[in-house]
Amino acid sequence: MTDTEATQGPGTALSAHWFERPDPLVRPAVVTGAFDVLHVGHVRFLRSIADRGLPLVVGVESDARVRAWKGPGRPVNPAEERAETVAALACVTGAFVIEGPPEVADWASYAEVLRPLAPAALAYTTGDRYTQAKIRGADALGAQAWELPFTPGRSTTAALGRLAHSL
Repeated sequence: MTDTEATQGPGTALSAHWFERPDPLVRPAVVTGAFDVLHVGHVRFLRSIADRGLPLVVGVESDARVRAWKGPGRPVNPAEERAETVAALACVTGAFVIEGPPEVADWASYAEVLRPLAPAALAYTTGDRYTQAKIRGADALGAQAWELPFTPGRSTTAALGRLAHSL
């Protein structure tokens, strides 16, 4: 990580460990997720956010959080490498790793860990199971909630399934 300073909001169990920190004077669009095995669905989603004109900052969930949510075989890649990979995309301005207990996934905790960024928008895909929580978090932060299309058939789970099937 190029910046090991952690950001933690008061009263939250989540923290952000920066891989690449954006300019603090510009309000970015923010998205969070596992971003485990980067695929065209991720690229299209991130590019569509950046195309709206704001700097894009990506929060990558820690290994322990992804493992608890997606099972013992995940993530395939360590969090720091996932953050580095996402940060290398031309459309991404900065990336950080979200640390904290896997059971902490409520909108208020995310709002507190994102508050230092003063996001202008929080983005998520159509069909995201946390849509309502993300809308509440955006509202708490004074940010817009951006719902963007999901690329059908393009997910890390689908890619890993195709890979396993071809072996």
